[in-house]
Amino acid sequence: MNSQHPELFHRHKLNPILTAADWPYPVHTVFNPAATLLPDGTTLLLCRVEDRRGLSHLCAARSANGVDDWQIDPQPTLLPDPERYPEEIWGIEDPRITYVPELGRYAVVYTAFTRDGPGVALAMTEDFRHFERYGLIMSPDDKDAALLPHRIGGHWAMIHRPVSSARAHMWISYSADLWHWGSDKLMMEARRGAWWDANKIGLSPPPIETPEGWLVIYHGVRHTAAGSLYRLGLALFDLETPERCLKRGDEWVFGPEMPYEQQGDVGYVAFPCGYTIAPDGDTLHLYYGAADTSIAMATGSIQTMLHWLDEHHHE
Repeated sequence: MNSQHPELFHRHKLNPILTAADWPYPVHTVFNPAATLLPDGTTLLLCRVEDRRGLSHLCAARSANGVDDWQIDPQPTLLPDPERYPEEIWGIEDPRITYVPELGRYAVVYTAFTRDGPGVALAMTEDFRHFERYGLIMSPDDKDAALLPHRIGGHWAMIHRPVSSARAHMWISYSADLWHWGSDKLMMEARRGAWWDANKIGLSPPPIETPEGWLVIYHGVRHTAAGSLYRLGLALFDLETPERCLKRGDEWVFGPEMPYEQQGDVGYVAFPCGYTIAPDGDTLHLYYGAADTSIAMATGSIQTMLHWLDEHHHE
């Protein structure tokens, strides 16, 4: 790309880095992974795995370098439990991981596929082997959710994407105890008309805390005659009042361009749910689902994204 259209994310040459063929047990597809760095520097991906029935569960994959030599759990890491959690009747999907220092635990926010559509569920873990489920915390139709890593004004905060009309926007809600949520605030609306992010938007990976604000990578869904097209954009929100949008990019910054992103179960989708940040504090490794079929990785710079927003935003 030229200087007016810098390439903010660089795909890894080994993409896709994980496919169903890598799995130690029979599966249909693997995609939309959450990501975190463990204390020893290992990258952990909590992958959405669709089985051959069509139902999804979560499975952990670990790598020393975050790119290859993945050690995949030999059995599902977190299975739906519809007997005790009936909202998980049709599977669990699209996790986001946030490490919460105050609790010393990782919050895994995921989509529970209920009889009435997708809802938001929460589980806590210290080791990605034992989980404490909180159950459904946002009723259907709601998804694309992640917990902020610390309290805002004394309350926990969660970004999510409820649907109540033909358009779907990003919201934030607050809780004193992680169980009961309210004080709902609209964060950002899907644009109208022919924009790349008209109709539906939603959080992609959890927000990135920077001195300038919460940097958010979000997806926009444009409906076309050939189907829906998922691409990524950037926005920045106030640190103390995260429902206040400071900057929103005009253009999309990453979209499905490679064959593995365009061809698959759901073509023309690049959908990240997780990232890790390198020891330099700036290099971002973005992990995304490609065409709802495989997992890929792209690398970017937080400072470059912030600089891009300075030059390509509405306030």
